[in-house]
Amino acid sequence: MEKPKFEYKKLKGRIVEKYDTREKFGEAIGLSNTSMSLKLNGQTSFSQADVIKWCKALDIDLHDVGDYFYA
Repeated sequence: MEKPKFEYKKLKGRIVEKYDTREKFGEAIGLSNTSMSLKLNGQTSFSQADVIKWCKALDIDLHDVGDYFYA
């Protein structure tokens, strides 16, 4: 079974909007640039805990998760 491809354009935009850079966001949530890049490029999956942590850090309402993580 092939892994679904997700685009994270809106999520990437929100990161820059809130933190200016991915590096600053990574520092804020305790994630290395490499790990973040793997997630945002679809090479590593987001866990439920990741999604919740990222939503809190980015002020994303949990009702809007699909718009950012599953588009």
